[in-house]
This record gives sequence, C-alpha cells and structure tokens, in this order.
Amino acid sequence: MKASKIAYKPVGLALGAAGGALAATAFKRAWKTLGHDDDAPDATDEDRTWREILLAAALQGAIFAAVKAAVDRAGATATRRLTGKWPG
Repeated sequence: MKASKIAYKPVGLALGAAGGALAATAFKRAWKTLGHDDDAPDATDEDRTWREILLAAALQGAIFAAVKAAVDRAGATATRRLTGKWPG
C-alpha cells in the first residue's frame, strides 16, 4: 500500500464522520421541507405508508451518497494540494 494512501486513512475517517453528520442534517431539513413530519419514518413504522417509507429511504440514500462523494473528493483534492500526491 502506498504511503500517501496510508497517511490519508485517518483524514478520510474524520471526513467520513463529518460528512455523515452533515448528510444527516441535510436529510432532516429536506424531509421537513417536503412537508413531512420532523422525523423520517423507519421501515418498521406501522402507521407509515410504503410510499412514504420508500420515498424517505431513497431521499436519504441520495443525500448521503452525494455528500460522501463531495467530502471524499474535497479531501482528496486538499491532500493533493498539501502533499502534491493524490491519496488514492
């Protein structure tokens, strides 16, 4: 394994945690903006419809994937600016 990839591991973990928190906040805001309850439904919520549960899951997945990609790319770009090498 390349040294730059090993050195990037802790940075990637920290960025991942921060990205997860950011994505969770973005999803809660998006769900509330769509006019739904403050809390998104869980798959086992008996009083929620299939449509609502699947919509929430799809929205959450899309937001988490987009935030993860943006955070990963920004971290790699910043690492290259600092070290001159791409961490991948």
